[in-house]
Amino acid sequence: MQSLSDAAPKPGSERATQVRTIFSEIAPRYDLLNHVLSLNIDRAWRRAAVDRLGWERAPSGRYLDACAGTYDLGLELARRAGFSGRVVATDFAHPMLAQGVKKIAGAPIAPACADSLVLPFADATFDGAMVAFGVRNLSDVRAGLDEMHRVLRPGAKLVVLEFTTPPNPVVRAGYHFYFKRILPVVGRVVSGHPWAYTYLPESVGEFPGPRELAGMFEGAGFREVGWRLLTGGIAAVHWATA
Repeated sequence: MQSLSDAAPKPGSERATQVRTIFSEIAPRYDLLNHVLSLNIDRAWRRAAVDRLGWERAPSGRYLDACAGTYDLGLELARRAGFSGRVVATDFAHPMLAQGVKKIAGAPIAPACADSLVLPFADATFDGAMVAFGVRNLSDVRAGLDEMHRVLRPGAKLVVLEFTTPPNPVVRAGYHFYFKRILPVVGRVVSGHPWAYTYLPESVGEFPGPRELAGMFEGAGFREVGWRLLTGGIAAVHWATA
């Protein structure tokens, strides 16, 4: 039987199994909980991420949406006026891709069940790549960044949207109260999963801050690395050039 102790982020290969299990099991309620628990702010965050992608330099190009879940980030790009390219949306939790497939009917989005640590694409395949709230869940963040650098064409951008810890102590206190007290209870009730929404704040708490993550981008070979805090530092949008 699963218990709350399962919510602690696991190391290495155990992390991959844990994350695949979580997202496979909460897939039917994932979209609802995403928007409810973020008070719909997640939509604005995704707009901010796509704004940083620089897709206008290759509007008919091919773009990677890694850890795509139910395609919300890919759809944000696909629906932009002037975009005539294609989005390849990958995730290693197949139930997430299956859950969102009706949303992409008619959209230039091709789903693929694939692990972001071993992407099934040739070098320099994509004109840009993006990840929303997925890098934190990788069992090896640096390996994932290396892999995304590999599949990007020179000069293409990677954009990463992630939760972070607000620098302001007042905002941080409210954030911690919500994340640790409110979110797990609501998530458990709505999703029916005993610990998935306890894992979320645990995983955010252990994840590198924006400056450290920027250093990991540089270590993976990216340049022109930057980030911007969103909504008081609850989340951050990171960008870099391959």
